[in-house]
Amino acid sequence: MKTFIIIGAINAFIAVALGAFGAHGLKDRLDPYYLDIWKTGVQYQMFHATGLLVIGILLGKVAASSYFTWSGWLMFIGIIFFSGSLYILSLTKIGILGAITPIGGVCFLAGWVLMIIGTVKDL
Repeated sequence: MKTFIIIGAINAFIAVALGAFGAHGLKDRLDPYYLDIWKTGVQYQMFHATGLLVIGILLGKVAASSYFTWSGWLMFIGIIFFSGSLYILSLTKIGILGAITPIGGVCFLAGWVLMIIGTVKDL
């Protein structure tokens, strides 16, 4: 429980910091196309940081749930692959990095599905 609340809060903090950095530090350095990619990374990081917080709270309501636990780890891995690849792509403009992004997207989707299953079975 505590682990996912901490990971979620750290990721929310990082998303706010990177959002501010993008808005103020990168707006004159990146093309609008790459700045938009940066914003997408920030947005999805914040969405899933919030998901991690929810998972932490849900784990406080049920005894150990593998569905919620796996959901949390998949969301965290998704943040690394999805948002991380978008941040690096924005800064380096190395297009092949876009091939990594869908791995994170699949992790996000699987995490949300496991949250649904955990809610049905464990709550």
